[in-house]
Formats: sequence, structure tokens, C-alpha cells
Amino acid sequence: MLWIALFAVTLLFNSPVLADGGHDHHAVPTLKNQTTTVVTIKDNTVTLTFGPIDLPSSHDGDLAASMPKHVFQLPKDMYMVGYKSAVFTKDGKPLPRNYLHHILMLNNDKPSVSCPGEPLFFSGAGLEMTEAQFPEGYGVKLGKGEHLMSVVAFYHKAPPTKDVMASFTMYMAPENKPVKEMDVYQVGVNVVCYSKFAQRGPDQTDEGIEIKPGVQVHSAPLKFSMDGCVKFAYPHGHDELLLIALENKTKKQTLLRTVPDVALDGTFLEFQPHQVYKDGRGFPVTKDDDYEMVMVHHHPLHKQDLQHGMGNYLLYMTPGACPGTKTASVQ
Repeated sequence: MLWIALFAVTLLFNSPVLADGGHDHHAVPTLKNQTTTVVTIKDNTVTLTFGPIDLPSSHDGDLAASMPKHVFQLPKDMYMVGYKSAVFTKDGKPLPRNYLHHILMLNNDKPSVSCPGEPLFFSGAGLEMTEAQFPEGYGVKLGKGEHLMSVVAFYHKAPPTKDVMASFTMYMAPENKPVKEMDVYQVGVNVVCYSKFAQRGPDQTDEGIEIKPGVQVHSAPLKFSMDGCVKFAYPHGHDELLLIALENKTKKQTLLRTVPDVALDGTFLEFQPHQVYKDGRGFPVTKDDDYEMVMVHHHPLHKQDLQHGMGNYLLYMTPGACPGTKTASVQ
């Protein structure tokens, strides 16, 4: 099942130019007055619960049905130290992960480091629904009163299902616990910043890069706009993905090498925990070096359906160099 960009779509719902989904043949309708979002703050968690809605939606031919944006604020400064997502029915029955199109969490009061002039995309999930747990003592600050926003979409091409819901839970550090603040930096083979959409090739849409039959390798050069020490890397990919990698071309180092668990036909299953980079020591990235993002897909020769692919990371990093770390090992 194709899915829209988990990262590039960040701006779809903030830009009037892209309010219809960003391209004319796959609009993303908003289900106004049909759904609700509830925010629950309890102990050291903040949970957003979305729905229920009935799938499929009434918008035949479109890829996803988007819930109305939901803006909320926290009553105090909090540090997010991890997150998880889920999709289920109103009575609590778990649903296949491909019912979820995407959950995006943005901070409209904090600018993005990786996409200047755009709001910060600080967490989210697509089909992978990987649970994130940052290294002990590190977190992302969400300030009191900041305008945080959720952007959620379900597949309406899923089998007819009543009362579909989703949730996104952010784990927060206990109050008064020392936390080292991390920046969030998004990178991808596909273009991830709205301001660079005009640079996309003819084979790339908001859904990703067209994957032709057989094995395909895509790569894209990358320059970081800050020096940082990466402590956690949240991966994102689509069906038929074989590999995502981040490489330092200047120092000839493979920094990240992430391989998903897939079914026999290439259907995405999950990123196993040992394939999700997490290390308090971290590895360095710099403004001076040249980097490259790489992704590898295999589209079975007998499949005629159109497929789009992505290879992305949300990099959680502290600013500056990694203390006592000169090189990075392959992950």
C-alpha cells in the first residue's frame, strides 16, 4: 500500500499552496465534523487519541482521509524522551499498521533546524510505527504554552471498518529530572523540506520516489546546517524497502545502516529494535563534511502496481561535537 511522505507532508497542512495534498491526483480530504482528538496528560505521558472514524471514507480515488489539525498546549515545560503509536478500533481491537497513513507532531513556535523557515517536525510515525526510547538522560523540550499540532491521516482504502482510532503517546521525563536537550533534524533521499519541493525530479511526488521493477538504488547528497552528536535515529520507509543508509563521504564512513523486516513479497513489517540506532555516546555530523543518503528497493517484476519509496531519518542530536568520540561505527 502506497503512503504519503511522512516527512515532506509536514508542510502540506501549513501551506495554502499545498492544502489539497500537494499534487492534483492524490488530494488528502479532511474529515471535518466527523472526528475528535482528545489530549490526556497523566503521570509522565501525554497521549493524543484520534477518532473514531469509519473507513473507507467517502472520497473514492484518494489515498488517505485526514483528520482536522489539532493544536494543543502543555501546562508546563516538559521533555519528551520517547514515543509510540497505535491503531485500533473503538472497542480496543488492534488493527494492521497499514490502516495508519501518518501521524505527525509539529511545534509551530519553534523553527526547524533542517528546514529553515518551516515549523519543527519533532516526532511522528508512518507504517513502521516504531516505538522510540531515547538514550537515558536525553530529551526534546516542549515548552509551556507552545502551539503544538498533530496531523493525522488514515487509509480509506483499507477494508470497510467501523470506529477506527489511533493514538500517539509521548513519554515525558519526570519533573526535576536532569535532561540534556536534543535538536531534531530530518534527512531523506526524497526531498523533505517544502522550500525545496521545486527541486524534486519528475519521478518524485509527495508519496516518494517512483520505484521501477527490479532492484533500484537511490541516493541524494546532504549537507548539515549544524554540528551535532546524533543519539537516536528514527527510520521511515515504505513497502519493498531493503535498506536505508547515511554515509559521510568526506571521511568515508557509513554512519547508519538500517534494514527493515519484510514479508516474502517485500511488504514492510517493522524495523527490529536492533536496527534502530540508539547510543548515548552518539556519532558526530558536521557542517564541513559531505554526506549522502541512500535507499535500496526491490519491486517484484510481476507486480504491475505503481510503487513509491522513501528513505528517511529523524535524527535526534545534541548541538556541537560528541565528547570523546572521533569516529562512528556502522549501525
